[in-house]
Amino acid sequence: MPRRGVKASVRRALGWFAALAIIAAAALIGHSVARRSALDHLREAALHRLDMVGAGLESNLARFEYLPSLLERTPGVFSLLDAPGDMRLRDELNRWLQGISATAGSSTLYLLDRGGVGVAASDWNESSTPIGTDLSFRPYVQEALAHGHGRFYGVGVTSKQAGYYLSYGLSHQGRRSGVAIVKVNLEDLEPSWKKLPGAVLLIDERGVVILSSRAEWKFRPVAPLTPLVIAEIATTRPYGAATLEPLDWRVEQGPGDEATFVRLGDTDYLMTQRSLKETGWHMIVLDEAAPLRAGARNVAVTAALGTAVLVLLATVVAQWQRALHHKLANRAALQAAHDSLESKVLARTAELSGANALLAVEIEARKTIEANLRTMQNELVHAGKMAALGQMSAGMVHELNQPLGALRTLSDNACVLLDQHRLPDARGNLQRIAYLVDRLGRLTVQLKAFAHKTQAPCVPVSIQPAIANAQFVVSQRLREQGVELQVQVQPSDLAALAEEARLEQVLANLLGNAVDAMATSSVRRVQVDANARDGRCIIEVRDSGPGIRADILPRLFEPFTTTKPAGSGLGLGLMISAHIAREFGGTLKATNLEAGGALFVIDLPLAATSGGTST
Repeated sequence: MPRRGVKASVRRALGWFAALAIIAAAALIGHSVARRSALDHLREAALHRLDMVGAGLESNLARFEYLPSLLERTPGVFSLLDAPGDMRLRDELNRWLQGISATAGSSTLYLLDRGGVGVAASDWNESSTPIGTDLSFRPYVQEALAHGHGRFYGVGVTSKQAGYYLSYGLSHQGRRSGVAIVKVNLEDLEPSWKKLPGAVLLIDERGVVILSSRAEWKFRPVAPLTPLVIAEIATTRPYGAATLEPLDWRVEQGPGDEATFVRLGDTDYLMTQRSLKETGWHMIVLDEAAPLRAGARNVAVTAALGTAVLVLLATVVAQWQRALHHKLANRAALQAAHDSLESKVLARTAELSGANALLAVEIEARKTIEANLRTMQNELVHAGKMAALGQMSAGMVHELNQPLGALRTLSDNACVLLDQHRLPDARGNLQRIAYLVDRLGRLTVQLKAFAHKTQAPCVPVSIQPAIANAQFVVSQRLREQGVELQVQVQPSDLAALAEEARLEQVLANLLGNAVDAMATSSVRRVQVDANARDGRCIIEVRDSGPGIRADILPRLFEPFTTTKPAGSGLGLGLMISAHIAREFGGTLKATNLEAGGALFVIDLPLAATSGGTST
């Protein structure tokens, strides 16, 4: 055979070998890509199911955690624990537990004494009630008595139904008196799991399946249990009479550790799992792996066939290209490259020209916007100054109204006393007028300090004299309106860290508002109580008026909020009073009383000089 023929045969053989290699590589790549894509899709869907199922399970457990602790604040619980033989108490508590359990949607809510024996339960009228049953061997009872809280999943001793138990240790007078338990039925979740693709399992900390969309897998461990675990199960009896026969569970790692497969019997599954907080359980989703592998094989065959067609087409094209004249092809390619480059240069030049024009327009627009912004900023600054000036003027008018009214009353009384030659009484009125003039001077200084956000240091101020001075300021209004004022200060030397004049200003404002609020009330009574609580000085002002309107209460301490008719108030008194309380390191709050009327509470730091004790 000629040498040229041998070389041609070798080239053809190499070509076929290369073609077969390309087809095989395409099949392998197609199989790998299809398998990975299907695997990612399957795992993403499984993770979504896990998130949905796990969130539902966790929320179902979390919404009952508060329920056992309610029994610690329930009347009659500790009385029954002290006297378990009192049938009247037991009957009342049984019915109360039945109502609470029905409202919350729990399976059972019951009470154990310190010895772990049931004394009351929501299912008291059923044969499966835990009343009288000794449950001290259960871990959740032992944990609640020892640590205050307990959790446990298991089959009920009396009901023979599985559930999740949340326990809470009840403490009374410094010692653990009993245990409150709520049982949550988790088996209601299984029917919804059966509607999901694949299989859903919940495995507890011992490796035993406690919930499953496949009934035949329930209460079966995924691996043989150790003797220590078997002994613990025999003591606590979490699975009732289940045989605990292990599943034929074999874990296999996928290629490259990219996935975990489980073989159960003759079926392979892709396993996706996540851990649940607090419980130590694992939620697992199993999806059959056969469709995934079949799909990957189909894609590999399709890729191989497609590549073979492409190889054949490439061979035909190659043969056809050899028939073309290389010179003409090169010339045409060169001309095309030249034309393409020239058109690109022209297009780029046009784009740059347009961009420059747009940039110039944008610069002019930005200059115009900046000028408008500067003009708007100047206008806003001027408006802010005018608003601050208006607020200061309104505040001055509001705070001077009450002392000016008192001055008018005292001056009129002084004239009458002088006409009656009652000089000592007239001198007393003049002294009060001098006190109010000094108070007006301090108010102007305080309003100025308020505007400039300055603050005088707080000193111990006696509460009893401060209330008396505030009462004196509004005494004329109290008499005219027929208002009964009751004052109680405990202890009598109670003092708070504040500023005397400004504290009196707050008290006078609250008393004046109370008088106005009771203008249409048949019973007109204001009660002022002051005492020490938890290291704080608490002053409460109650009235018997109609209370604060619901639409006004949320914005009561905002400027210009008032229910008084035009000309009777500016709506600044409570805003200023709240500001003063904050400067003292305290608060001013308001609420409505259930019996009618409004309650204002001043919370101030307690002065060290106060002789009272915290309660």
